[in-house]
Amino acid sequence: MDILLHCCCAPCSLAVSEDLLAKGHSLKAYFFNPNIHPYQEFKARMEAFSAWVEGQPFPAQIAAEYPLEMWLRQVALEPEARCGFCYQSRLIATARLAQAQGYKAFSTTLLISPYQDHQAIIAAGELAAAQTGINFYYHDFRPLFRQGQAKARELDLYIQKYCGCIYSEKDRHFKGR
Repeated sequence: MDILLHCCCAPCSLAVSEDLLAKGHSLKAYFFNPNIHPYQEFKARMEAFSAWVEGQPFPAQIAAEYPLEMWLRQVALEPEARCGFCYQSRLIATARLAQAQGYKAFSTTLLISPYQDHQAIIAAGELAAAQTGINFYYHDFRPLFRQGQAKARELDLYIQKYCGCIYSEKDRHFKGR
């Protein structure tokens, strides 16, 4: 199946793309992450993704725009609901691009992280599928997480320390305070 794969970062993309290719799928990787803050973090993740994807046997598309203001407007009044919006905004953008480019399905590397809300990701994917008519390819990639992280270290790729948003950046420094 032709899958447009939303990619949150290079480390999470490694094992997911290998798994999908091993299952006989064809891929295009899509980096779209307006949630990442600050800009230096966004740039580091985008550059690591760009360097990694150069050597892959599939094409990639990188959304290099940085619509932070749009993202912040949507989450500022209810920061506790930010993850749902974050998943939805990225997956609807991926589904729309998949639709425009003729892909049969879309998926996301967010499904590999044991730190993300798996059920909310599934709900966002299903909502995007319903809105676009493009299939959401679901698979629980979490068992591959450690393998992907180890491979990223081997390749000396940038590995982030938080999901990307300003709120998770605060949480990592102020936990327990």
